Amino acid sequence: MNSTAAGYSASDHTFVVCAYKENHYLEETISSLERQSTKSSILVSTSTPNEYIRAICNKHQIEMVVNPSPHYAGDDWNYGYNCANTPLVTIVHQDDNYESTYLEEILSAFNAYPLRDVLIAFSDYYEIRNDRPVQSNLMLRVKRVMNHPFRLSSLNKLSFIKKSVLRFGCPICCPAVTLNKELLGDSVFDTTLKDSCDYKTWVNLASCSGRFVYIKERLVGHRIYLGSATSRNLEDDIRTAETLSILEMLWPRSIARLVNRVYSASEKLNTVN
Repeated sequence: MNSTAAGYSASDHTFVVCAYKENHYLEETISSLERQSTKSSILVSTSTPNEYIRAICNKHQIEMVVNPSPHYAGDDWNYGYNCANTPLVTIVHQDDNYESTYLEEILSAFNAYPLRDVLIAFSDYYEIRNDRPVQSNLMLRVKRVMNHPFRLSSLNKLSFIKKSVLRFGCPICCPAVTLNKELLGDSVFDTTLKDSCDYKTWVNLASCSGRFVYIKERLVGHRIYLGSATSRNLEDDIRTAETLSILEMLWPRSIARLVNRVYSASEKLNTVN
């Protein structure tokens, strides 16, 4: 699984698609991975095996692995991540789309630094609402400003900077992230939270030696629709409570509550009317 001294190539990367039940966006997501300008491995991981997922895997000649011990999303992500036999892994949500240059740009981001210097690299993203791309809104603009320090080589390796950004919420779009298993090892994702496991994972990784590298190009389309896990958890206020628990790791409780109130209001934009 080790990379070469020349840097990372497409053969060092796997897209792990986390599939659940019978989501009608799954094949569209897989097709966007197959259209990458540089080709890497694709793996489907599920904790809800069914004929719908199997048929799509068979059609696209993709291996499917089944998590025998499902719990929260982090457990499913860890299982698929652990099954990938490459140094670099992208956890793909079953309803998002990837621009054709996503992997090409991700590899360039990793290779712009010394080998094994980058913990995660991630791109900017846009939203897909009612099957139409939304390139910018208030929340996306705020997240782009928050992520700016991760573009700067003088800052993106500093734990203080990584934590400082995350003190004001999570600007990192999980499906836009590629992780470096050579540095992070197996089972990197938090498994204690139902919805905000990605946010807590980035907070945990902020203390590790290595860079968070941000690519300003919008290379992932994150779908917002009724029935998505994000929308359901926001409706149930699960994310609000979990985000507060994370912010209390970074702030005194009174300040954490204030930040959470503002952040939760912005996150409500992830609901669909």
